[in-house]
Amino acid sequence: MDLVAVGLVLVAAIAHAAWNFAAKRASTGGALFVWLYQAASAVICLPVGAIALLYAEPQWSWLFASGVSAVLHVAYGLVLQRSYAVGDMSVVYPVARGSGPLLSVIAAMAFLHERPGPWALVGAALVVVGVFVVGIGRKQVSIGPSVFYGGLTGVTIASYTLWDAHSVKSMPPLIYFATGAVIQSLVLAPVAARNGSRVAALWRQHKVDVLVIAVLSPVAYVCVLYAMRIAPVSMVAPARELSIVFGSLIAWRWLGEPDPVRRLTGAFIVLAGVAAIAAS
Repeated sequence: MDLVAVGLVLVAAIAHAAWNFAAKRASTGGALFVWLYQAASAVICLPVGAIALLYAEPQWSWLFASGVSAVLHVAYGLVLQRSYAVGDMSVVYPVARGSGPLLSVIAAMAFLHERPGPWALVGAALVVVGVFVVGIGRKQVSIGPSVFYGGLTGVTIASYTLWDAHSVKSMPPLIYFATGAVIQSLVLAPVAARNGSRVAALWRQHKVDVLVIAVLSPVAYVCVLYAMRIAPVSMVAPARELSIVFGSLIAWRWLGEPDPVRRLTGAFIVLAGVAAIAAS
């Protein structure tokens, strides 16, 4: 995989783990918290997207592509927030990030006609194995709801990854993400309007978390979108799961999650997988 793509994926991994930590801190916020950070993200992204639009030749098909992406990302945000409400980050995050790339690679091969090389396939397998070593230990394997919602989150990840990978081939990533962010905020706006006092309370309690997600989520995903423009999605999707290393360390260090030895073992497996993908 191209070194520029590797660098973009590394930045995305760090940013992604950090904003998921913020989401876990507000795990009981539900749909209203999702709307808050999506609305804040739209405010931040809109000027950037507008400037980028000045140098592009917009098409109506871009609006449709961004709309589908927005619906998929709203579903992802809702399921992820529900996952953190019922489970630990050390379970949900690895399961979600592990099942997502596995499904992405399979679907990319089946529907996008990509044919990753042997090392890429080995690397993808190592990433998935490492993710589950990090996330599932003897004390955690029976936590059904966490694993279920983590897996469901992985399905939404695979869905938006494939759609976005297809869309950015013909649409500038900055415009794509900014338009999608605005539409995302509109999708949940009626729910927020009916719960104004609750939204205000969530903002007072979690404004830092909202702003962290509003900034780092676009940074993480735009980096991935640009990486997918210069490298196959079947390589980018697993490589971005390097975030599991950072997420697991965050969960142990700041959330008091146990079993650091197991987490580090899984982290090294993930690193080996990323190295194999980068060498393919």
